[in-house]
Amino acid sequence: MSPVGKLARDSRFADPDAAFRLLAHAHRDLDEQASAALNARLVLILANHIGDEEVLREAVALAREAG
Repeated sequence: MSPVGKLARDSRFADPDAAFRLLAHAHRDLDEQASAALNARLVLILANHIGDEEVLREAVALAREAG
């Protein structure tokens, strides 16, 4: 996929399946409310790590259009 803006859209994981398993495992044994709270905390932690409002804006737009 060609770059649009600054958001990296190609997989940057050596093992994308392992990354997915890690995220899925984090939700194991959580009810819906606890899972949503985990997602909210994770989003805020990763948004802070990105630290670039333009990239965050692109990610939010992409997530909204994909859903």
